Amino acid sequence: MTARRWIPILAALAALAWAAPVGAAAVIDADCLVCHGEDPTLSMKQGGRTVSLYVQPGVLASSAHATLTCVRCHAGFNPDDTPHKANITPIRCESCHPGAPAKHAFHAALLGAQEKNGVPGTTCKSCHGTHAVAKVATPSARLGARELDQSCGRCHQQEVAHFEQSAHGRAAAAGQEGAPRCLSCHDKPITRGQNGDSLSAATKLDQEKLCLSCHLDDPAVRARMTPGAGFIAAYDQSVHGKALRGGNAKAPTCADCHGSHEMAKGFEPGSKASKQHISATCGKCHEKVAHVYDQSVHGAAVAAGSAESPSCTDCHGEHTIKKAKDPDSPVAAANVSEQVCSPCHSSVRLSAKYGIRNDRFKTFEDSFHGLAIRGGSVSAANCASCHGSHDILPSKDPRSTIHPSRLAATCGKCHPGATAAFAEGKVHLDMTEKDDPPLYWVALVYTLLIVGTIGGMFVHNAFDFWQKARHHLRVRREGLATPAPTGGGLYLRMTVSERVQHTLLVVSFVVLVLTGFALRWPEMWVFEGFRRFSNTLFDLRGVVHRVAGIVLVAASLYHLWYMAMTPRGREFFRDILPGRGDLKDIAGALKWYLGLSHERPRFGRFSYIEKSEYWALVWGTGVMGITGVILWFQDTFIELLSKLGWDIARTVHFYEAVLATLAILVWHLYFVIFNPDVYPMNLAWFTGKISEAEMEEEHPLELEEIRRREQGGDS
Repeated sequence: MTARRWIPILAALAALAWAAPVGAAAVIDADCLVCHGEDPTLSMKQGGRTVSLYVQPGVLASSAHATLTCVRCHAGFNPDDTPHKANITPIRCESCHPGAPAKHAFHAALLGAQEKNGVPGTTCKSCHGTHAVAKVATPSARLGARELDQSCGRCHQQEVAHFEQSAHGRAAAAGQEGAPRCLSCHDKPITRGQNGDSLSAATKLDQEKLCLSCHLDDPAVRARMTPGAGFIAAYDQSVHGKALRGGNAKAPTCADCHGSHEMAKGFEPGSKASKQHISATCGKCHEKVAHVYDQSVHGAAVAAGSAESPSCTDCHGEHTIKKAKDPDSPVAAANVSEQVCSPCHSSVRLSAKYGIRNDRFKTFEDSFHGLAIRGGSVSAANCASCHGSHDILPSKDPRSTIHPSRLAATCGKCHPGATAAFAEGKVHLDMTEKDDPPLYWVALVYTLLIVGTIGGMFVHNAFDFWQKARHHLRVRREGLATPAPTGGGLYLRMTVSERVQHTLLVVSFVVLVLTGFALRWPEMWVFEGFRRFSNTLFDLRGVVHRVAGIVLVAASLYHLWYMAMTPRGREFFRDILPGRGDLKDIAGALKWYLGLSHERPRFGRFSYIEKSEYWALVWGTGVMGITGVILWFQDTFIELLSKLGWDIARTVHFYEAVLATLAILVWHLYFVIFNPDVYPMNLAWFTGKISEAEMEEEHPLELEEIRRREQGGDS
């Protein structure tokens, strides 16, 4: 007989062996049901409780074990004895289901658990039932899709009650695709061990992966969520995600912040991540910080029900939380004022609702500290440096760091030795007549001075250009008013010493203008481009500004020495002094500009144009030098002049710089470059000499004087 013919015979023998009891006479189900299927009251006492021995035949017949006989599970019974066996052998489901323990890792004690004192243990029948066992795939089964949660709830009542009220539970009850059930999460080892051991970092990472398997990897779930995939995945790069991956088991994961069975959406009042509860959630790890925050003006407002007052995540972020010293963190020193404080304290809506000023960030941004931060400084004081961070309180609260009684101490953190003089002025400079009258009037006077002076210069130069250009065009096109022939000689205008002084003045002034405005407007496109080119050089603009100031002062002192100690210097001083003749020259120029006179005014070595510019330079250098020193040694002069006095010096310094810059652009550059008599440029600053033709046009009286001297010398 071939091996193939033996196969049907062996299969039949195996089926008989399966159905037959082991070690006992053949017993059929009908024999058992004579007693156990007829009398519903059949029972016995066990462990102090009554155990029913009644079996509904229909239930067993419709179960997953319908093909098995009673004695297949209830082995070793003698039907002729009552009781059938003195010590009943526990049913060993794994004899047919050897892989069950591995599949039920969430119940690690599955094999060893028993019923004790009437309390169900973690056995197979605790979840799957006894005679009514149904296939898990059957929806109505105890572990089917509809009944799973209730089945778990027989032992885990509190957890299931929380789950049913959670966002997950509601989604599951509504039949939403991808909604989790108990075993969606707990079929993996993601909880503490039997001994209640703390979760390891590896286990918490498994928790995170489990959450992401739905919230990031399941399209059906992700489509119903408001946060995008990038927001969810950002946790990995947060300070918490990096700490967890570094082995820190205390770092929070999804369940620590959002909850596990009680998980709720962030906007729901009961959510652990809601505005009302996030402080307590974060306080599990940051207990001291949370306590301080709860006592702050923001924490008190949140506790009172304010939805606009900031909580932990409003400032630090949610999934993207970074270390405070991380330059990309919103609470980093260079970012906190603009990215964290400004959105609320610049809001018109919040200002109207809560009666707070919405110009606090603007006035800070224009302050000394704000300008430094805008320029990239990470050491300058920001909002949190003065107001605090978690402990912010109203300025009227004696505990506040900006209360008048504590302001000197607050300033002293950056300015050692700060006294009450630091409080005699405002950090937030509004420069309005109501809030800062001295600064308002300084700014107003300077604004009027700038508009009037620069406007007058522009009008003056426009008339000058018109008359001179018209004169040159007539000479060129019509041959009219041809100037008298002049020689081709060159005349000394500036000595080497004077050219050195001029060069030092030009270089230092240009550097001061560029670095000064880079300090005042660091975001201007010109300076922003330079910052991208070299951030290191950009950070040195303050140092370069001071060096240029020293050079300007040194050049000015050298100029004073030159005028006092050299004959030509003394002659220069006499010639540059204003005189009565200058008033006549001004009147003559105005007549010529307005067409009231055809005679062009004739000037000597220095006209009223050059004299006014020179003495304006002297004035500006003095003012800028004095105020610059005050700004440079801020702590000393705040102590001497008070914070208000220092602010006045700063305001004067700024407006004087604007006035000087515009004067050079509108007045000086016109007369040495765009003036039709010297265009394209007066080269005296470089060569030291000008032509006889230029002398004839610009300084005819000086030319006549030189000629008289030459004639007197010849005779």
